[in-house]
Amino acid sequence: MMVDAQFGTGSPESGAVTASPRWLVLLLGIIAILLGVLFFIYPVQTLTLLVTVLGFYWLFNGIVVFISLFQDTTGRGWKLLVSILGILAGILVLTYPLYSAILIPTVFAIIIGVEGLIIGAVYLVQGFSGEGWGTAILGILSIIFGLILIADPLIAAVGLVLLLAGFAIVGGIAAVILALRMPG
Repeated sequence: MMVDAQFGTGSPESGAVTASPRWLVLLLGIIAILLGVLFFIYPVQTLTLLVTVLGFYWLFNGIVVFISLFQDTTGRGWKLLVSILGILAGILVLTYPLYSAILIPTVFAIIIGVEGLIIGAVYLVQGFSGEGWGTAILGILSIIFGLILIADPLIAAVGLVLLLAGFAIVGGIAAVILALRMPG
């Protein structure tokens, strides 16, 4: 298989390195920067927009999985469950986009908080079982982080959104710099 000069793709057998085209890396970097800036300036509106897109995705994914039930009979129970949950979640998010923009990040903050508690407890036990004080200290920090997230998940959700905005801007700037350094 030949390497496509426009897109820089090729088969692994040909030894060609698959790389994203320069314009695509630049475009993704610019989009990431714009999303990050929008998250800082209009956090609720931007989050509502992204949650609405997520709602459309869940709805259409649920419909596609439901249709696939009639074409592929393997795993019918799981497919039915995924399709029903996807369709219901999509309808709920699209019906209540503002509530969803608040609820979804809050639920993520709670899940991350619980995960922090569990990981912290495991690290704490490992630290006192001979792994060393470093592991125990990481366990304590993880437990504190989990408790903070669970104590006020709405504030934690806003913090996660702002953290996402910062990562989007930094990642977007890195992608733009990478795109400008890529061979033309």
